[in-house]
Amino acid sequence: MKTIALALVGLGKIAADQHLPAIAKSPNFRLAGVVTLGEPPKLEIPRFTTQAELFKALPEVEAVAICTPPGARFELVREALEAKRHVLMEKPPAATLSEAEDLIIAAQIAHRSLFATWHSRYNLAVDTARDLLAARPPKTVSITWKEDVRRWHPGQDWIFAEGGFGVFDPGINALSVLTKILPVPVFVRKAELVIPANRATPIAAALEFAAPSGSGLAQVSADFDFLQEGEQTWTIEVATQDGGNITLTHGGTRLFIDGQPKTIEADQEYPAIYQRFAELIETSSSDIDLRPLRLVADAFMLGRRTETNAFNW
Repeated sequence: MKTIALALVGLGKIAADQHLPAIAKSPNFRLAGVVTLGEPPKLEIPRFTTQAELFKALPEVEAVAICTPPGARFELVREALEAKRHVLMEKPPAATLSEAEDLIIAAQIAHRSLFATWHSRYNLAVDTARDLLAARPPKTVSITWKEDVRRWHPGQDWIFAEGGFGVFDPGINALSVLTKILPVPVFVRKAELVIPANRATPIAAALEFAAPSGSGLAQVSADFDFLQEGEQTWTIEVATQDGGNITLTHGGTRLFIDGQPKTIEADQEYPAIYQRFAELIETSSSDIDLRPLRLVADAFMLGRRTETNAFNW
């Protein structure tokens, strides 16, 4: 497979921390340019302030990775597809389901690959848990996803603005793992959304889900918090119908089977994402799973909102 010229659109914390190192190690891509309003740190490649400028100056760019906040993503992805570029989207793929579904159609019309990434799925522990639960059906599931927004999103006001997802920005990672490992679908039945007085999106949330009758999955719950200090918690605990348990910790990178740790390879989420993107381009296909986004949308639709103290950085 030839090396694909790729551009990064949006160069915030996630792009700098994860995308740049993954692209640098990828045998399938070379970073040809970036679109950012800031100055790229230690990058000796062309910088542009708009995607259109990049496409005009660098016609050899065949693919883009869109790493902006979700609110700005729709127009950028459409622009790239209409310019006949393959597109990788950071999670969540769009601010709304309507936007995401429109982008699927746009990719089909353009005959270009569209990839909605869910980075927490790309761990061997997650694949192993999925395979185990296919043979050992789940009885209950408990998600605890608690982290410090000041540590992971310092000063990023967009995350608490309309379309910013709030605590669901990290919480959707848990839902992406949940929808991959469970052998049956789940549906939001109840949601409690805790929203700061001076913000638009939740800083904490509690969700309850239901599964189809006859599945044997009796209870699924999720607890999200953006004010966790000290040790961060990204855990999914599954009690199986045979009386055992399967637990994913550290965001899905570590697996415990019936209380015993299982040796798992080191975190390779973003290198695996770019390997998958290369495969999609080579096979002229797309990968857009909207199930995690639908669960968040349902939580906002059904959720009871409670106001809490104002949040300031």
